[in-house]
Amino acid sequence: QVQLVESGGGLVQAGGSLRLSCAASGRTFSTYAVGWFRQAPGKEREFVAATSRSGSRTYYPDSVKGRFTISRDNAKHTVYLQMNSLKPEDTAVYYCAAKWATIETIFNKEYEYVSWGQGTQVTVSS
Repeated sequence: QVQLVESGGGLVQAGGSLRLSCAASGRTFSTYAVGWFRQAPGKEREFVAATSRSGSRTYYPDSVKGRFTISRDNAKHTVYLQMNSLKPEDTAVYYCAAKWATIETIFNKEYEYVSWGQGTQVTVSS
């Protein structure tokens, strides 16, 4: 399994942008599908974005579609989440997660992922 470490969170004003990074250990990172999830205080963890193991496929929920972009650099063992036009309701702890995949599958369910990072806080002020 891979070990994941998120970074890039912080405080930003509404309308601003942040780029989160998810750095992975292990030499087989290119065989893992990766997803981003977030959890706001008092709420359940929710899906934010997912990418297939090569990055050829991506998927977003309507709540972030057009504002968030997931990408990956397998040579650097890193997945990114570019977040634009941030809203106060985007405030949450953001987690990346990984799942070994044999084909270009994307996963959007929390229970499908095996490895998780520790999370990074994103706070959007109004």
